[in-house]
Amino acid sequence: MSELNNMPMEVLLRVRYAECDAQQVVFNSRYAEYADLAATEFMRALLGGFDKLLAQGLDNQVVNLNISWQRPAKFDDVICMKVSVSKVGSSSFTLHVDMCQQKDGQSICTVEVIYVMVDAKNYKKVEINQALKQQLLEGTPGVRVNLAGLINN
Repeated sequence: MSELNNMPMEVLLRVRYAECDAQQVVFNSRYAEYADLAATEFMRALLGGFDKLLAQGLDNQVVNLNISWQRPAKFDDVICMKVSVSKVGSSSFTLHVDMCQQKDGQSICTVEVIYVMVDAKNYKKVEINQALKQQLLEGTPGVRVNLAGLINN
C-alpha cells in the first residue's frame, strides 16, 4: 500500500433486515454489494462522482473479487468499511475494503476488488493516465461517509 494511502476512507453502513437470513445474519452475497457501495462512495470522494470518470471517457469494470470472512454481521449492526487502494497498475487498480464492527472494531471480513479501466464507449481496456494514478494512490484519507444514520459518529 502506498505511504500516502495509509489512512483509509471510512463508510458507515447499518445492516437492514432485508439483507439477512432467518437467523438475522447477513447473506454472504450482500458483502459484495457492500464493497460495491464502498467503491461508489470512494469514487465520489475521490473524483466528485462517478460521472466525472465517465466524462473523461473512462469506466471501470470488476475483473476479480475476493472476500475473506472472519465473523458474521447481523441485523442492525453498524459496519465500518475502511476503503483504500492497495495497488495501481498500468490498466488496473486494486481496492481494499476492511469491514469491521463500528462499535468495537472486530473484523467481519476483508474484500479485495480488482478493477480494469476501460474506454467508456467500447469497453476496451485502456491505460490509467498519470493524473488518475496519482489520485488513486493518494486516496481519500480522513473522509468518513455516514450511511448508517448515526448522529454522533
